Amino acid sequence: MDRLQFEVPVRIAPAPGLPVEEIYSVEQALDILQGWPVRRQGPIYQKAFNACFGATVDVVKTEDACRAFMAFCRASGLIAKDMMTPRKRGGEARTLQA
Repeated sequence: MDRLQFEVPVRIAPAPGLPVEEIYSVEQALDILQGWPVRRQGPIYQKAFNACFGATVDVVKTEDACRAFMAFCRASGLIAKDMMTPRKRGGEARTLQA
């Protein structure tokens, strides 16, 4: 497995009526983040961007970057309604509720 590949893809719904996309890696997450409008960039965006960029240079773990990207997607309303959150230790995966 590529070191920058997410363990579980992040499912996003870019806009109503568009198909759900699956983001499988840090590189794909960075593509989404780099295309994000400047006027909508805030602290959650910056944390996700920094984490994803940090993963590309081995200073952030890929799964930490995935969690930061997922938090950005959730806060931005991009996360798909059927997105499952990764399992916590000893717990079960669960569907995100909008």
